[in-house]
Amino acid sequence: MEKIKVYFIQQDGRKVEVEVDPGRTLMEAARDYAPEAIDEIYADCSGCCSCATCHVIVEDDWIKKTGKIKNNSAEQELLDYEPLAKDNSRLSCQIFLEKKHDGLTVKIPT
Repeated sequence: MEKIKVYFIQQDGRKVEVEVDPGRTLMEAARDYAPEAIDEIYADCSGCCSCATCHVIVEDDWIKKTGKIKNNSAEQELLDYEPLAKDNSRLSCQIFLEKKHDGLTVKIPT
């Protein structure tokens, strides 16, 4: 199976490339597939959409492919309390990676 490449821009500006199997979440890419630790993605709830510690900001060019948050969703409720949330904020545990996401770039909020 061909891997998908995604990129995390860390708080210090470093760009980390991660290769991940399709069907995994962006949070799993950071936690399980990263060649170096992405310490800013805590993923305290392990992807249950109950903590917001996997908050990322999707680059403008990618938001159409990842989609925005659905209104009245658990993801929206969690990000409503996140002080660093922006219009393109998502929980990385809620982005399931497909081939169309190859090259996806997200920022860790600062």
